[in-house]
Amino acid sequence: MICASITAAQDQKIGYVNTDQILSQMSEYQGIQEQLSTISSEWNKQLDKMEQEIEQLKEDFKAKEILYTEELKKKKQQEIQNKIQQRQQYLDEKFGAKGEYFQKQRELLEPIQRKVFKAINKVANDQNFDFVFDRAQNSNMLFGEQEWNLNEEVLQELGITLNEPSN
Repeated sequence: MICASITAAQDQKIGYVNTDQILSQMSEYQGIQEQLSTISSEWNKQLDKMEQEIEQLKEDFKAKEILYTEELKKKKQQEIQNKIQQRQQYLDEKFGAKGEYFQKQRELLEPIQRKVFKAINKVANDQNFDFVFDRAQNSNMLFGEQEWNLNEEVLQELGITLNEPSN
């Protein structure tokens, strides 16, 4: 029984890819990254502007605090607090977990990711792989022989040619 399990395990064909590297070779992906960068840059400029307004209000308050009545102090402090909350709300709306940036990223990347996944499946099926692992980002795959790296085959399936071998 143990011998049969060992033999079955030895007969399995295992390969790996690095989807980050595959994506980086795709012109569509690079275009999406540029789009997202442009969008986030504009939003970051707005956040910086809001931060400057807050800092200016704080400086004005410190400079004139001794001239303010208690009621005016509270009003000015509330105004500063409101600006801080507005900035935080804007930050959450744009970059929060359910923010516009991540929604746009998902919307733009999903078709490309589907395309890569389909190509990986085709290569794996055509070459009779039992398992294909992804070495991208924080994978737990610590070692893989280069001969089992399927990046080039997947890129070819996607119609992308490389000048140098991928890892």
